[in-house]
Amino acid sequence: MQNTMIETPPLSFTSDQLASPSPLPVPPELTRRTRWGESLIQGFLFFCGAVSIFTTLGIIFELGKESLLFFNMPGVSLGDFFTTTTWQPAIGKFGVLPLINATLMTTFFAMLVALPLGLGAAVYLSEYAPAKVRGLLKPILEILAGIPTVVYGYFALTFMTPLLRSIFGEANVQIYNTLSAGLVMGIMILPLICSMSEDALSSVPRSLREAAYGLGATRLETAVQVVLPAALSGIIAAFIIGISRAIGETMIVALAAGSGPNFTFNPFAAAETMTGYIARISGGDVAYDTADYNSLFAIGLLLFIITLSLNILSRWLVSRFREVYE
Repeated sequence: MQNTMIETPPLSFTSDQLASPSPLPVPPELTRRTRWGESLIQGFLFFCGAVSIFTTLGIIFELGKESLLFFNMPGVSLGDFFTTTTWQPAIGKFGVLPLINATLMTTFFAMLVALPLGLGAAVYLSEYAPAKVRGLLKPILEILAGIPTVVYGYFALTFMTPLLRSIFGEANVQIYNTLSAGLVMGIMILPLICSMSEDALSSVPRSLREAAYGLGATRLETAVQVVLPAALSGIIAAFIIGISRAIGETMIVALAAGSGPNFTFNPFAAAETMTGYIARISGGDVAYDTADYNSLFAIGLLLFIITLSLNILSRWLVSRFREVYE
C-alpha cells in the first residue's frame, strides 16, 4: 500500500497580525458587571474610614492650637511644665509632675491586679478549662467590661477604701487615695487583658502542644514553656492596651483618688490624676482663655502623646516578637 503525503502550504502572518494579535472573545456571562450594592457598601466603608481619620486630625489640631495658647501665656514654659512639682494654674504654678505621678501610680496598682490575674485566667481558659466551662466562664468574666466606670468609682469609694482602712488603719489611709482607685481600676481592666490574652493563646497551633506532650512535657510545662512564648506578641499587645486604658480612665480616679494635685508617692494619700483634673475643671465654671481653661488642652495633648507612644510601642513589639505559623 502506497503512502501518500499531503503537503500543506506554510502559514504566513503579516507584521500587523504578529504585533497585535486579536483577543479571544469573552463570553457574556464572564464579563464584569456593575454591582451597585457592593459599590454602595464600598463607598460607605471608605466614608467611615475618612471620617475617622479627619476626626482624629481635627482633635489633634484643636489640642495643638489651644495648647499653644497655654504655652504662650506669661509665666508658662516647657521647662517648668515638666520639671516643677506644683500644679496651681490659678496662681501661676504650672508643674505637671503631680498629675503625671498620680496617673502613673494608679496605673501601676491597676496593672498589679490586672496583669497576673488576667494572664492566669487566660491560661486557665485556654489550656485547662473544658469547652463547656470556657463557654460559661468567659462571658461571665466579660460582663465586668460592661459595668459603667462610675459604678466602679463608687465601689472603690464605698467598699475598697473602707477595706483598706480596716486593714492598714484609719489614721494611715485617707478616704481618697490612689491605691483604692488603682486596685478597682485593675478589676475593671482585667476582662480586657484576659480576653485578648486568651485569644492569643488559643491561636497557637494545636500541633505545638501535641509535640510538647509527645516529648513528655506536662500540661503546665507546655503552657509555660511552649504556648506562652508562642503567643508572646499578642500578650504584650494586651498588656500595653491595658496600660493605655488605665492611663485614660477618668471616673474611677475622679471619685476615689482625690481632687487636689499632690506630688506624693504615698499610695494611701489623696492625689489627682491628669484625667481627674480634666473632669474637675471642665465641669466647673471656667472662663475662656484663662490659665485653667487652656491647661485642659495641654493636659489632653500630653495624654494623647502618651497613648500614641504606647500604641506605637505595641505595634513595634508585636512585629518584633510575632510568630507566624503555617
